[in-house]
Amino acid sequence: MKQFISSMENDVQDKNSLAWKKLCDYVDELAMSGHDEFSPRDFLGAELFSQIHTLPATIAKLDKVKKIWLYGSKLKRIPPEIGGMTALEFFDPYTSYDLHWFPYEITQCKNLVSSRISTRALYGNYKFRTPFPRLDHNPVRYDGDMLKCSICKKTISYAETNQLWISLRIGTDTVPLLVNACSTHCEEQLPTPPENYVQYPHKGGKSLQQPPDVETFVKSEILRRRNESAVPVSQTSTQDANVLDGSKFKADAMALKPLNLVVKIWDK
Repeated sequence: MKQFISSMENDVQDKNSLAWKKLCDYVDELAMSGHDEFSPRDFLGAELFSQIHTLPATIAKLDKVKKIWLYGSKLKRIPPEIGGMTALEFFDPYTSYDLHWFPYEITQCKNLVSSRISTRALYGNYKFRTPFPRLDHNPVRYDGDMLKCSICKKTISYAETNQLWISLRIGTDTVPLLVNACSTHCEEQLPTPPENYVQYPHKGGKSLQQPPDVETFVKSEILRRRNESAVPVSQTSTQDANVLDGSKFKADAMALKPLNLVVKIWDK
């Protein structure tokens, strides 16, 4: 899971395929009907759905949709236009293992309160810390020569944009988001990431220092306790868990609380 991805993949979708044309028709039909669920697999069938690697920009018209079902997709990216889906409440791309990041514009879906995402596939996830690809000289490209600033919505060229990564909570998951910023002023409007994630917008790359992943932290904490305490490993108790729970790793408190069990297993 920690394999470094050196370049961003663009032109991910064959837009002359039957699958793409039917997907675009489905979006248009859904926008006309005002139906509140978007489920392309049900409309396309499994075979055609497996040929879909992104979604059309026209999803911005789906402002009545409350639920997105993308379970088991082969998606590699979601377009920024998802920000237009202002009624969205539930987002489910679970087991979409080629989906490593999301557009910052998804934060515009203010009603989004629940999500189901395969976080092990995401850049920077606290359990694995998969490296972020470096964005310098390696931009994510969308259709056309222009794009919009993720913050102020100003139309800009690629030469004018500064692409950045930031990890934020979306629905019920913390995910890596790609920001297209037009100015330092817009960059300063970005929120602070949650604890246990890189605390600032960044360009990614091998040199980026991320917090340790959960497994590394637990192992180092076990070794530290052995070195600092004369208490036998078998007697480590809930006090250990409480200490960890109060640390910056409280986002994974449920995994860290039974540290005495982890110690016994690791000791074998």
